[in-house]
Amino acid sequence: MDFEVIWTEPALTDFESIVRYLNERNPRAAESVRQDVLNHVELLRRFPFIGPLYERDRTGRAREIVCGSYRIFYRVDETGKRVEILTVWHGSRSEPTLPE
Repeated sequence: MDFEVIWTEPALTDFESIVRYLNERNPRAAESVRQDVLNHVELLRRFPFIGPLYERDRTGRAREIVCGSYRIFYRVDETGKRVEILTVWHGSRSEPTLPE
């Protein structure tokens, strides 16, 4: 059975900002990045533990997967069969502060 994917408000805001920023400069690139990120997140439904643990997370539960220049941070709730997307972060930025 697949896991449910839940986007947090900060993750949605970050993702929308990325797509909006790219769309102003290159609509094709924006659509490509949007689709790539959504495809990577969709993988987490079936393979929630695919990403390694993010060592800088104080809770020790955050994981990350890389999608091109972007890093997708998430947590897995194995009991609830849920994947919670925490943020989508450009790799050139300093490390994110993740919610606890």
